[in-house]
Amino acid sequence: MSPPIAPPGWSRWLVPPAALSVHLSIGQAYAWSVFKPPLESALGLSGTQSALPFQLGIVMLGLSAAFGGTLVERNGPRWAMTVALVCFSSGFLIASLGAVTEQYWLIVFGYGFVGGIGLGIGYISPVSTLIKWFPDRPGMATGIAIMGFGGGALIASPWSAQMLESFGSDSSGIALAFLVHGLSYAVFMSLGVLLVRVPRADRPAGTGASGPSALAGVQVSARSAVRTPQFWCLWVILCMNVTAGIGILEKAAPMIKDFFADSSTPVSVSAAAGFVALLSAANMAGRIGWSSTSDLIGRKNIYRVYLGVGALMYASIAWFGDSSKPLFILCALVILSFYGGGFATIPAYLKDLFGTYQVGAIHGRLLTAWSTAGVLGPLIVNWIADRQEEAGKHGSALYGLSFYIMIGLLAIGFVANELVRPVHPRHHIPAPAPKEADDVQREQSV
Repeated sequence: MSPPIAPPGWSRWLVPPAALSVHLSIGQAYAWSVFKPPLESALGLSGTQSALPFQLGIVMLGLSAAFGGTLVERNGPRWAMTVALVCFSSGFLIASLGAVTEQYWLIVFGYGFVGGIGLGIGYISPVSTLIKWFPDRPGMATGIAIMGFGGGALIASPWSAQMLESFGSDSSGIALAFLVHGLSYAVFMSLGVLLVRVPRADRPAGTGASGPSALAGVQVSARSAVRTPQFWCLWVILCMNVTAGIGILEKAAPMIKDFFADSSTPVSVSAAAGFVALLSAANMAGRIGWSSTSDLIGRKNIYRVYLGVGALMYASIAWFGDSSKPLFILCALVILSFYGGGFATIPAYLKDLFGTYQVGAIHGRLLTAWSTAGVLGPLIVNWIADRQEEAGKHGSALYGLSFYIMIGLLAIGFVANELVRPVHPRHHIPAPAPKEADDVQREQSV
């Protein structure tokens, strides 16, 4: 299953579309909130229960990325994309069976566990390859691909809402929607499997004879990286940023309806789905826009923006969000753009600190922060909202405490970012000779 090595003259700009075909598909996970109200109605679930497939999917994303990162480096992106295709599509098919038989545990197992493995392997499948093709612009390269994960819901949200409207929002309609998703994404992801290529040697085609080497500079192995304080600072940074963003994203549709339920212009179901699509667009735009900006101003500075300004946006929603729809939507869009930008920038941050030698494996291990955040974010928002509702509160009062917690988490991430320093030389591996560099790159490409 090793990918074909690119022939001479093959354009490196064909690699991002291969990555996009996978990331646009698995990015459907961000449209899960569209399925929450129908599932709650059809199966009698609470908000916390209906979040479980999404939460487990994110947990499995991080765990499969961590344990599969080394396999991805060893077997190459084509193998990884194939595994992602099989798991992600199968997860939808199992969930479809669970919906039609009204066995919720099958939905959790299919979408969350099996599909979550596809999420993790698919997410990291192109990252190392892209950085090796674009050592001169790593933030932009990973941003192009990873924006697909953020933009997946831009397609999936209205598409899912339309299917539920056409098929019905009962258990049979939900099952049919899951079935169509699984089959459609299998076809689309196969394009990436067929198109992906790896560079021939340590100097990617297209960068020119004087272009930077993918193996130049500091190089740290995955085993050594996890023993450094830099790795754990980045872990905290990613976890805090993701928790703050995913808390809004997972409950986006019901949240905006709750915020303005008592206003003169309540939010309709279709408008709430449109809000989810807008958040997806911001998530996607942030991944390419902010990550490309990081190539210009540096990774630490861009994370100062994500974490510091993000806390201000949360404060604005907590204080004034229920008085103005435009303000609520604008602040949520900014938060989600930072959320997406954080994901797209972290591989380049890793490359800056640890080099490209085993950046895919290091990235996989770091994504355990996403697993933790995937539980924390939805749990904080849903659990507090459920408790507030039991106490007789409604509207924006369901979320105030959650937002103040998010502000505190972003402040912790800001401090962790300030503590990041260059990796101590004792963790560096010796720079390989030119022939050894070719062998290392060839070994990582098959």
